[in-house]
Amino acid sequence: MQHIIKHDLSPELAKKAADKAAEHYVAKWEKYDAKMTWLSDTHAEVTFRVKGVSVAATIDMQPGEVVIDMQKVPLLLRPFKNMALDVVQRVMEKWIARAKDGELG
Repeated sequence: MQHIIKHDLSPELAKKAADKAAEHYVAKWEKYDAKMTWLSDTHAEVTFRVKGVSVAATIDMQPGEVVIDMQKVPLLLRPFKNMALDVVQRVMEKWIARAKDGELG
C-alpha cells in the first residue's frame, strides 16, 4: 500500500525533512529496534519489530512527493496501518513546514 505526501521542497531539503521525521520515529520507537537506512539518495528502508514480528516500509523521495510503501505488515498489525500512516503524515508535514521556514538549512 503506497501513501503519498506532497511537498514543494527541493530534493535536498525534502530529504532533510524526511531524515528529521525518521529521527523522531527511530527515537520514539527505539524499544522496537526501529531503524532507517538510506539505500540510495532517494530510497530508504524503515524497519522495526513488534512482539517478535518484523515490519518494513520503504520511502522514495520523488520530485514534489514522498512515497511511503508499507510492504511488510503482518496480518496481526494491519488494522493499525491507516492509523500509523496518519501519524507519519502529520510528522512529515511538520518537518516539511519547518524546512519551508528555513529551520533545516
